[in-house]
Amino acid sequence: MNEQRVRMIGQRLQNAMVVEHLEIEDESHLHAGHAGARDGRGHFRVLVVSDAFADRSPLQRHRLVYDAMGEAMETDIHALTIRAMTPQEYQQTAST
Repeated sequence: MNEQRVRMIGQRLQNAMVVEHLEIEDESHLHAGHAGARDGRGHFRVLVVSDAFADRSPLQRHRLVYDAMGEAMETDIHALTIRAMTPQEYQQTAST
C-alpha cells in the first residue's frame, strides 16, 4: 500500500514542478501505534530539489509541496517531513 503512496507522492510533485532530484522515504513503520498511523495514513520524508523553490522562503517552499499533495494530505498522508532545496543548495550540501 505505501509503495503506491510513494509513487503517488512522486507523481504529484513532478506534475506540480520540474524536479531535478527527488527522494521519498516511507517512515510509517516508525510511527506504528501512534494516533495518526491508526487510520492507515502514512508518514513520509521527502527531499525535493527544484528551481521552483528559488527566491522562496521555507514556508513558501513547504506550501508548494503541500499544494502538490492536495487532498492526499487528508486521505493518504498523515505526516510529511519536507526538505525543499534549489539545485544550487543541493549541490552545496552534497559537496560538504
